[in-house]
Amino acid sequence: MTIAIMQPYFLPYIGYMQLMSAVDTFILYDDVSFINRGWINRNRLLINGQEYLFTVPLRDASQNKRINEVHLADDPKWRSKLLKTIEQGYRKAPYYGTVMPLTEKIVNFTTDSIAELVHFSLVELNTFLEIPTRLVASSSIYQNADLKAQDRILDICRQEKATRYINPIGGTDLYDKPSFATAGIDLAFIQAKRVEYAQFNRPEFVPWLSIIDIVMFNDVPTTRAMLTEFDLL
Repeated sequence: MTIAIMQPYFLPYIGYMQLMSAVDTFILYDDVSFINRGWINRNRLLINGQEYLFTVPLRDASQNKRINEVHLADDPKWRSKLLKTIEQGYRKAPYYGTVMPLTEKIVNFTTDSIAELVHFSLVELNTFLEIPTRLVASSSIYQNADLKAQDRILDICRQEKATRYINPIGGTDLYDKPSFATAGIDLAFIQAKRVEYAQFNRPEFVPWLSIIDIVMFNDVPTTRAMLTEFDLL
């Protein structure tokens, strides 16, 4: 059993999707502190040939709240505005006809919780890309929010009977392999490779955009192949 644990990110970049596709169970770490100006409710698209940062507006978001306690803004117009932006940016993309209905289903999902919106979006993306990974919200099952940092990660691994834990490469200073080895768990770090593809006729590729950018320009088999373009360290 291989698992990974990450905060929920909305329409994430390819590295996040690679991590999710590389494991059997992916835990959405939704009962930890919200991160202001992070990737929980933001990501980047290609609009008019330029990088564009979109944000899902939130109500009273604060690092003093857990992610699953943060609500979407009351004004529902953000949904139609975001969809209009995506339509304008990608309507001439080769796979717009199949990807836009998926995008509309995700953005229009009825909830006032950013954690629930992200969870739903990742389930839909996994279905679309035929990724069999099981998704679990940490707030729903483990009952160990009193533990901190590595201790909590190890406890989740034990509860899941994991034999391997994969973390993004940025966590190399947060976890140590001997502690995991003592618990009978192999600790690995994933490093995404830069994957390029045609973005209309733009001469210079814009990397690390939302998965929406990738599936607008690539079919499912090509995208699935891109999800294997990483190193495990």
